[in-house]
Amino acid sequence: MTDKTFKDHFSSQSGDYRKYRPVYPEALYKFLAEHSPAHECAWDCATGNGQAAMGLAKHFTRVIATDASRQQLGYAMQENNIEYRCVRAEKTCIEQNSVDLITVAQALHWFDVDAFYQEARRVLKNQGVIAVWSYNLLSISVDIDQIISHLYADILHAYWPAERQLIESGYREIPFPFLRIATPAFTMQAQWNLHELTGYFQSWSAVQNYMRANNKNPVQYILPMLGSAWGDAASRKTISWPLHLLVGQYSDSSN
Repeated sequence: MTDKTFKDHFSSQSGDYRKYRPVYPEALYKFLAEHSPAHECAWDCATGNGQAAMGLAKHFTRVIATDASRQQLGYAMQENNIEYRCVRAEKTCIEQNSVDLITVAQALHWFDVDAFYQEARRVLKNQGVIAVWSYNLLSISVDIDQIISHLYADILHAYWPAERQLIESGYREIPFPFLRIATPAFTMQAQWNLHELTGYFQSWSAVQNYMRANNKNPVQYILPMLGSAWGDAASRKTISWPLHLLVGQYSDSSN
């Protein structure tokens, strides 16, 4: 089994990542809790700043939140029942058969998935649930979406990591060897002004890669068009990200 080198695309902008990332809907955590065999322990893998861990903490007695980046964990949100650990997704010290639910938010594409699934099967209880999800481009309005698409696909095309293609396909190309659970549609939403939107762009790995390569901020190229389409920069607009979910149940008999 290949050991995939940890690709850290987010530590350098950990502060922006915490400040400008949208929040997953509460309905998602409620749905996952309802399908979990118990609510004793959840593992949020590749937790980043702990956003999903915070959502899980409302539904589970204990949440183990892991990430391979110490800098990301340095910005993690704190809650009494969340325990943060700096470990790789593919190998943890989590007790065998101890976890009711595993979540991976916007991160599975960075993993050695075979090794991670082996670890997931090791730590999950029988009938435990694993849920992974991703989201791609946001949507605001037709004119603004076109400007953002120009930044994403034209200006930044060569600066996205190769794994981004898995996000664009909604994880359809990633194997998922668990008993699938049908899921409703979930959408993440935020009410942001123009400053918050451009702050979000700064958290993109491709923006950081572009800045390192060219010593220029690529977001500046779209600001005049974006500002014109937005109007009053302080006004807030509804921003939506459809989530793509894979949810499944682990069974001893499925191996």
